[in-house]
Formats: sequence, C-alpha cells, structure tokens
Amino acid sequence: MPKSRIRKKADYTPPAAAKQTTALKLTSRAWVAPVMLTLFLIGLAWIVVFYVTDGQLPIDDLGNWNIVVGFGFIAAGFGVSTQWK
Repeated sequence: MPKSRIRKKADYTPPAAAKQTTALKLTSRAWVAPVMLTLFLIGLAWIVVFYVTDGQLPIDDLGNWNIVVGFGFIAAGFGVSTQWK
C-alpha cells in the first residue's frame, strides 16, 4: 500500500506592520492573603472567646449577636479572598 504524502506547512511569518505590545504590569495583591487570614482568625477568636466566657466577652450588650459579629469577620475574609490571584 503506498504511503500518503506529508504536506509541509509554510513557516509562520508575522505581518510586517505588527505593533509592539507592551507588557501590562498588574498591581500587587500581596496584601490579600494576610488580610484574609487576619479576618478569619479575628472571627474565629471572637466566637471562641464568646463561648469560653459564657457570653460575658467580647461585648456583653450584644448577647448572642456576638456570634453574628464573628461570622461577619469570617464572611469578610471570604469576600477579601475573591481578590486573590
């Protein structure tokens, strides 16, 4: 059985009037990870302190709303995490 011919493709040559592209410098997102972890830890610590002190700390007047505040810090940490690249 005869072999089929292999077609050779022409080498790519860029157009003569091609523009030089400049590299985009992305802004640094080094602040995201520390802020995210800090918010997670503050929220966790807030909830743990509330339970360990039987509701006397961190803010006695809030009562069980201290749990919502703790989860608010954790939710803010997740919100910041969307900026991580």
